[in-house]
Amino acid sequence: MIKDKVIIITGASSGIGEASARLLASKGAKIVLGARRIDQLQRIAEEIEAAGGQAVYAKLDVTSQADNDAIVSLAKDSFGRLDATFLNAGLMPNSMLSALKTDDWHQMVDVNIKGVLNGVAAVLPTFTAQKGGHILATSSVAGLKAYPGGAVYGGTKWFLRDFMEVLRMESAMEGTHIRATTIYPAAINTELLHTISDKGVADAMGGLYAKYGISADRIARVVEFAIDQPDDTVINEFTVGPANQPW
Repeated sequence: MIKDKVIIITGASSGIGEASARLLASKGAKIVLGARRIDQLQRIAEEIEAAGGQAVYAKLDVTSQADNDAIVSLAKDSFGRLDATFLNAGLMPNSMLSALKTDDWHQMVDVNIKGVLNGVAAVLPTFTAQKGGHILATSSVAGLKAYPGGAVYGGTKWFLRDFMEVLRMESAMEGTHIRATTIYPAAINTELLHTISDKGVADAMGGLYAKYGISADRIARVVEFAIDQPDDTVINEFTVGPANQPW
């Protein structure tokens, strides 16, 4: 059941995060929106509430442990509990390694890896104490396959594959009943392409997404399906993309 579940969503100001927030709220979930663009979060929260849903929001920089801890407190203060967190924030400034865009490399590690670690660290005490909870994370098909131009981005997403699987295993061993779900999207039309600073790679990826890309609500439906499973059941991986894309 999704109704009345309290769910944090990071990267909630657009794309997969926004689509998931709207869909889950329409099913009766209580949504806690987090992202850096507070004006976007306010708009989304107001529209969710105008449609009869419930949502609160806070400015969230996932690279800050304090921000991650604060949004967990907001969820519990606003709705009295926390059931799930969807760690969706991410960057994809792809480039060939020879371009030496090292600032981009470090930014991807900070957001795509450390951001997830911070989010998990923020919810684990609550989920462990209540012996239940659901952690979902957005990876990528680049976390399953290697692609030229995506060495660092892919590396951050391969990290998620191992980390989330070990999280699932340790929860089962320790009896904390924390479910872990990793989603590997292919070409989904979001703002992710806007983070690519290398013109050649940006043009190539733009052409690929123009040809194959599908809307973010397709991933939102997967998120809904995962969260809606009975508490004794976890679907730990989904690979999702356009039916006509040979990824």
